[in-house]
Amino acid sequence: MKTFSLSRHSRLFAVPDTSKEYLFVSSGDRPYHEEPYRAESYAIVYIKEGGVKLNAGLASWEVKAPSIITLGPSVIRYFTKNSDLLKMDVIFFKDSFLLERHADLFFLSRFDFFENSDLHVLPLKEPGLTKFSKIYELIQLTQSGSGYNQADIIRSYIFALVYEVDAYHWQQISGTSSSVKSHPLFAKFRYLLSNNYKQERKLEFYADHLHLTPKSLSAAIKKQSGRSAGKWIDDAIILEAKVLLQNKTLTVSQISGMLNFSDQSVFGKFFRAATGMSPVEYRKKFN
Repeated sequence: MKTFSLSRHSRLFAVPDTSKEYLFVSSGDRPYHEEPYRAESYAIVYIKEGGVKLNAGLASWEVKAPSIITLGPSVIRYFTKNSDLLKMDVIFFKDSFLLERHADLFFLSRFDFFENSDLHVLPLKEPGLTKFSKIYELIQLTQSGSGYNQADIIRSYIFALVYEVDAYHWQQISGTSSSVKSHPLFAKFRYLLSNNYKQERKLEFYADHLHLTPKSLSAAIKKQSGRSAGKWIDDAIILEAKVLLQNKTLTVSQISGMLNFSDQSVFGKFFRAATGMSPVEYRKKFN
């Protein structure tokens, strides 16, 4: 699967490509990438001033400073402007870099906030704000200094960030009702959807697994989210299709097969109905 590389992130932010397995960016510019994409790296973003609209998976947030954003490689994301001011620090890193000398190769999978759509955004308050600010200051100082032990020092700060985000989530979220606890049907539906949308577009599939009629499921999901279950399914497929269409090594026919459409024509009609353009027209935007 073609993804945003660290080199492409360096071009997006107009910073030197160091060809390392991590990239630190301190940006006062606004490099909004408004088309959905996946990345080869993890990202921990510190929004220092202003704000941005984040779309991750099928969820969206108006992120205001000070906040932390955490994103895993598999998360489809894009950003749109919601403020004339945006200052942020970002550390991008590959798991192979972070875990180079770590015994637990599944270390990052222990932390839900990289992949769970309910946990990508973490608003900051004191004393956590000061701690995160100091860590990013140290990363920036290390990045701008000599190269001796630089990678190992950066790696240590990333571990510190991961543990601090996890601790902050426990402090802020434990004791409060999460969406999973408050709305178990919606959570189960989204879990089913995230694991099956590429193969299953029919509402009946999800209703059967949740022991409901399609009508009851759709009504319950719409009451909770404002979107019917069918709309959630269609949106997931369209989002995936947009990411795949940016990969020029795949034909439209191949993409339609990957998304389990009977043929390219059916896929084309589905895509046009949702976006107002054909798959080929959407792909031409990236020429």
